Amino acid sequence: MFVDRVKIYVKAGDGGDGCVSFRREKYVPKGGPDGGDGGRGGDVVLEVDPHLSTLLDYRYKSQYRAKRGEHGKGKKMKGKDATPLILRVPPGTVVRDAETGEILADLTEPGQRFVVARGGKGGRGNVHFVRPWRQAPRVAEPGQKGEERWIILELKLIADVGLVGLPNAGKSTLLSSVTHAKPAIADYPFTTLHPVLGVVRVGEHESFVMADIPGIIEGAHKGVGLGIDFLRHIERTKVILQLVDMTGVEHDPFRAFEVVSEELAKYGADLDKKPRIVVGTKMDAVQDRDLVERFASFVKDRGYKFIPVSAVTRENLDLLIMETWKLLQEIGG
Repeated sequence: MFVDRVKIYVKAGDGGDGCVSFRREKYVPKGGPDGGDGGRGGDVVLEVDPHLSTLLDYRYKSQYRAKRGEHGKGKKMKGKDATPLILRVPPGTVVRDAETGEILADLTEPGQRFVVARGGKGGRGNVHFVRPWRQAPRVAEPGQKGEERWIILELKLIADVGLVGLPNAGKSTLLSSVTHAKPAIADYPFTTLHPVLGVVRVGEHESFVMADIPGIIEGAHKGVGLGIDFLRHIERTKVILQLVDMTGVEHDPFRAFEVVSEELAKYGADLDKKPRIVVGTKMDAVQDRDLVERFASFVKDRGYKFIPVSAVTRENLDLLIMETWKLLQEIGG
C-alpha cells in the first residue's frame, strides 16, 4: 500500500531526576552531599532510509515516545542518557508542524537526520547546591520535560520526470513500456490511485527516474478528484511529460491540454514553468491524422515540443526517451 501523508505524535524522553545523597564513609563522621545528575532524555529523530518508498508504517501506529534518562545516583554517579528514538522515513519526506503548518524539515538525502523533538535535560544532584551556609542540602532538581508535538509527514516523490494528464491519457501504459514498472492498467478513469516510479534506461550506463502521477481533472488544485494529494508529487520533478490522448474518444485533445495546463498553473509551486514536452498518445488508434497535425501546431505555438507516440507499436518511444534525456542534461538533470 502506498501511503504518502500521515499525522503522528512524537514525545521526547524526560530528563532523569537529580539525586539527593550523602556519603557514608568509615572514619568520615559527617560525610557530605554526593548526589549525581540525572541523564538526558532521548531525542526523537527522523532519518532518511533510501530503501523506503512509503509512509505505510506510520498508518498503523501514530504515537511515538522516546525513553527518559536515568535518575542520578549516589557517589556522584550520573544517570545514563537515553538513546534517541530513530524514526525512518523515505527520501522526499516533508515534515510539518500539525498545529501551525510550518515546514520543519525537507528530508531528501539518504542518511539525513532531523531532531523533531529534543529530550529534556537531566536534573542536577544535591552536590551542586552546597553553599557556605548550607553544607548538607537536601534538594535536587527534577529532570526537564522532553518536547512533544503532533507532526505531519508528507511524501513528495523524487523523480526526474513526471507524467501528467487526464485520466486514461495513457500514462501507466507508457511507463510500463519504457521501464520495468508494473502499474495497474485498465480502461476506466483513475486506474492509477497512487504514484508509481520506474527507471528509464538510456544506453548502457545512463538512466533517469520517471513517475506516473494519478490523473488530473478540472479542479484538481482545489482537491477535486485525487486533487492536491498527488499534484504535490510533481513539485520535485525536473521535467514534465504532459500526455494527451489523440484519439479524441473521451476528451478533445485541445481541451485536455488546456485543463491540465490550467491546473498546473493554479496549483502554484511554479509547476507551469517547469520544462515540458507534450506527448500525443495512442497513435495506433488514431483515425483523424489531420487532428494530430492541427494539435501539433497548436502545441508548438505555445512553445512546447510535441512528440506523438504509441506504447503498443512503440512508435517514437526511443525518440521520446532521447529528447527527455537531452532536456534533463540541458537543465543539469
